[in-house]
Amino acid sequence: MSKACLVDLTKCIACRACQVACKEWNGLEAEHTEFFGAPGGYQNPPALSSKTFTLIRFVEMTDNNGKLKWAFARSGCMHCQDPACASACPVGALRKTDEGAVVYDDTKCFGCRYCMMACPFDVPTFQWDSPIPLIRKCTFCADRQRGGDAITSVNDQPLSKESLARHRDSNRTPACVKACPTGTLKFGERGQLLAEARNRMTAEPDKYIDHIYGEQEVGGTSWMYISDVPFDQLGFRTDLGKRSYPSYTSPAMKAIPAVVTGLGLLLSGVYWVANRKAKAVKSAQEDSDQA
Repeated sequence: MSKACLVDLTKCIACRACQVACKEWNGLEAEHTEFFGAPGGYQNPPALSSKTFTLIRFVEMTDNNGKLKWAFARSGCMHCQDPACASACPVGALRKTDEGAVVYDDTKCFGCRYCMMACPFDVPTFQWDSPIPLIRKCTFCADRQRGGDAITSVNDQPLSKESLARHRDSNRTPACVKACPTGTLKFGERGQLLAEARNRMTAEPDKYIDHIYGEQEVGGTSWMYISDVPFDQLGFRTDLGKRSYPSYTSPAMKAIPAVVTGLGLLLSGVYWVANRKAKAVKSAQEDSDQA
């Protein structure tokens, strides 16, 4: 089972600890931004960029009594089950790992930006201010998921097997999830998180809308959301459908080798016939000249 993350937007307080942790772990520079007014003026920076992989969006709305209400939503890579960005990349710079992350190899990228056009969530960004620009986006902390060395002792006392396992799991948790103080983000197996989302929605049907965003959108994603506010009001795309984008294009892409081969054979045949005809005309002309 691939890893995933469940985001319970009812728990988010917009502390942006996830945003800071993401920048820290990925070594991303700060951005010079300005207060840009309502709605969303407290949102900083205003959008995802090559320096911001995770962003908490501020959505201003009114409640049922007409009073001001703030809703918060995370923006970042959804890590699709069947990613359109990877399908569109002609050099394989983007790929889906078995663990669930969609990762990027900058040594293969040549800057075509097809991934930016293919992504249904408008996530990949370009380093416009770099002389050698690359694509940038959230990696779902794939490096952390692969695991690192866990501490083996505390105060010179060896840890138990249970403690070692706990530290190891903690090291393998994405930085944003580990930093979240309210439990908005939960990391685990995708199937288990879907069950957890349904349990929460069943237990409090008046609290949540009946929709797990990311369960089926574009074939399913590794980041999934539950909310007390309709997703279209939070700026999520709700017109994507359940079918993955690559499923529309893969038949045509798979046919390309056969089409190219067939076209090559056809053109070779046409050339052979035309060349033979030209030789026959030339031979007849020479015979006529000799006569």
